[in-house]
Amino acid sequence: MTRIDRRAALRLGSAALAASAFGLRTPRAATAPVLVELFTSQGCNTCPPMDAYLGELARRADVVALSLHVDYWNALGWVDPFSSPEMTRRQRAYARALGASTIYTPQMVVDGRGHSHRREDIERMIEAAAARSKLALALADDAARGATLSLPASAVRNAAVWLALFDARHTTEIKRGENGGRTLAYFNVVRAMRRAADWDGTARAIALDVREDDRRNRAGYAVIVQEGEAGPVLGAALRRFEPRSSS
Repeated sequence: MTRIDRRAALRLGSAALAASAFGLRTPRAATAPVLVELFTSQGCNTCPPMDAYLGELARRADVVALSLHVDYWNALGWVDPFSSPEMTRRQRAYARALGASTIYTPQMVVDGRGHSHRREDIERMIEAAAARSKLALALADDAARGATLSLPASAVRNAAVWLALFDARHTTEIKRGENGGRTLAYFNVVRAMRRAADWDGTARAIALDVREDDRRNRAGYAVIVQEGEAGPVLGAALRRFEPRSSS
């Protein structure tokens, strides 16, 4: 049974995780973006500051920032319209991979290597992650021809390629629950996570399942390549759809 424990992060020692999970290395001339995933809920009254911080990260070119709304707060007075079981499953997968004893909100996971609920920890993790070598992800996207990800040869033998479709921004008037009476903004809200492919490290091009209704209804997508199901992130990229004309 899921425990909703905002104090769990204190017991997990976020700062220690940040220090041990990331080894600083010499930065490359061109830095690949760092993936930051925020697990959040409209029913959690300690989440709004991190939701706002995620909005700041979403404006940075060096970060792929995604907001994933979990569903285990929904029984406590307010059903989050952006929540889904698949986001909770992804958070649980990270908990297993990172050796965490529980899941909690707000939780930011940085490049699949460390997590925290504190802004200062996240900034340190982003800085450390930016210094790590990453895969060069080549994205080709055309509404007529579809989307393709090209991957170079790598020593990795067991990786997953994920496609995360997101909405750019939502503002919600919350009427009940811990945040009842507040109007809150959310950024890069993930509405679907699709496993695009498994990858064994051979150079290849992967057709991404970006559909016509995705282009109509979503703001864009992120591509995530990571070891195993929820291991260290090998590379991430973000693409926003071109605005459609109103004519």
